[in-house]
Amino acid sequence: MSEIHPTAIIDPKAEIGSGVKIGPYSIIEADTIIHDNVTIGSNCLVAQYTELKEKVTLFHGAVVGTVPQDLKFEDEKTSLIIGEGTTIREYAMLNRGTSESGSTTIGRNCFLMAYSHVAHDCHIGNHVIMANAVNLAGHIEIGDYAIIGGVVPIHQFVKIGAHSMIGGGYRVPQDVCPYALVGGYPMKVAGLNKVGLKRRGFSGDAIKTLEKVFKLLFGSNLNRSQAVEKIKSDIEMTDEVKVVLEFIARSKRGLVT
Repeated sequence: MSEIHPTAIIDPKAEIGSGVKIGPYSIIEADTIIHDNVTIGSNCLVAQYTELKEKVTLFHGAVVGTVPQDLKFEDEKTSLIIGEGTTIREYAMLNRGTSESGSTTIGRNCFLMAYSHVAHDCHIGNHVIMANAVNLAGHIEIGDYAIIGGVVPIHQFVKIGAHSMIGGGYRVPQDVCPYALVGGYPMKVAGLNKVGLKRRGFSGDAIKTLEKVFKLLFGSNLNRSQAVEKIKSDIEMTDEVKVVLEFIARSKRGLVT
């Protein structure tokens, strides 16, 4: 049985699963899908074309699925999809997509802290942590297990690699390599995110191989193309190395170095 507070306003065209909890004064608009065991706190807004997968939790004042803050948006039908087990804390705001990609997506078991903002056409992987007041511009991609420190603005179209960590309070103008630890003004790579990789079960050999890759990419006099060729010729093509090389090949804004 679902628990819906009598002051909540739910459009008849909303789909509500079982075991859902909806708090006081929250609004659920038409054409939304609320899966089983979702918890929606007080004074939340779940706007049209939003889908909350199982066990999503919205805290007080969260606003999800509103139209993009984009002057090119022409009220096209797009969506916001929030993955299973993800938590959205107080006063976070997430917009749905535009015709550019059709959606904004948040993966499984993410943690978006208070006042964070996800703009249109962003695509966030699984197990991502965004601390308080992180602000994503449009069209940003974030890989699995990335961690972003508080009060970080990220430029539109930037890609954040999997298992990377961004220090709090720094602006991110370019792509962040997978597995990297970055921060500072101007932003630079401080090294490999070894602590995070160890916590997630990466082997010692995998970490040593990535250290060699990072030395060539960020600690040598080689330019990017030369470093990539050196990696391909001298270093074993493990899964982790392939992730780095594929990320570099897809980068359009250039890498934080």
